[in-house]
Amino acid sequence: MCAHTSDLPLLNTWQRDFPLCLAPFDVLGHALGRPANAVIAHCRRLQDAGVLGRIGAVFAPGAGGAGLLAAMAVPHARLEAVAALVSSHPGVNHNYERENPLNLWFVATATDPAALEQVLCRIEQDTGLRVLRLPMVRPYRIDLGFDLCATTVAAGGATQAASTPVPAHEAGLAALAEQGLPLVERPYDAWAEHLGWSPATVLETLHRWLAQGILSRFGMVVRHHEVGYTANAMTVFDVADQQVDACGALLARQPGITLAYRRERSEYWPYNLYCMVHGQDRTEVLALIEQASQQAGIAHLRRETLFSLRRFTQRGPRRFAALQEAPHA
Repeated sequence: MCAHTSDLPLLNTWQRDFPLCLAPFDVLGHALGRPANAVIAHCRRLQDAGVLGRIGAVFAPGAGGAGLLAAMAVPHARLEAVAALVSSHPGVNHNYERENPLNLWFVATATDPAALEQVLCRIEQDTGLRVLRLPMVRPYRIDLGFDLCATTVAAGGATQAASTPVPAHEAGLAALAEQGLPLVERPYDAWAEHLGWSPATVLETLHRWLAQGILSRFGMVVRHHEVGYTANAMTVFDVADQQVDACGALLARQPGITLAYRRERSEYWPYNLYCMVHGQDRTEVLALIEQASQQAGIAHLRRETLFSLRRFTQRGPRRFAALQEAPHA
């Protein structure tokens, strides 16, 4: 199911700056001219349809846990079986087939690097295939939300810097925030009761995380396929190491670039600068990539564009879930 145009005022406006107050759906209802219970019911319908992934936190790089982008070259006859095995691991939150000999790309997260490596080694053991590990070196733009009214999605917000980690004693709230708010009139009260905190402490902590840059944003996390943006392309560039940061920062500012970051090179994969464009039309996405690379001064460099062919998994990361403590008095 795709989102209807009547959904856009709700989905577009509240991807960022979702109200951090005791009755947030009252605020949304006032803005939309609807009762709070009608807004909650609307969110439930969108969530059930897969359009709205969750309402919650998008943590900045460095906020906690460990994660990386991984790729595999899977024989075509085995692709669905291998993809299902990869997706079965709780730490795998994005898993796509892309146009490349390296045809299976996934993002894996865990509570720490050792746990993450265990996941990757288990996948290698179970499949008999090599997993290419591509850890992030530096983010330039990471998950700052989409403008759903554009033909190609234009990310909002500023260039993203790595954050400070979530303090250990606040990991329980982080686990809840990455899972998403319950769709009830006073959702932060439910979190507070679970943690044994006061609602005021929950809200103060979330406000502080935003101010410190621990969160990229707090709001509605929209699934781009379900709102019609099915032309999803990852472009990778081979940029000289001494120039990549300047080029990456410039690339991140170009219209239509939703993600941009530097990753480690590999013996089998020489690229170190990545960007993403999500659009409705393949031709338009390619034109936007060309324009952005020209503006960033990297159009002449070796590059590859990998469109997604199939989405096997798309869900929120669970970096903090294993650290979540039971409620305490």
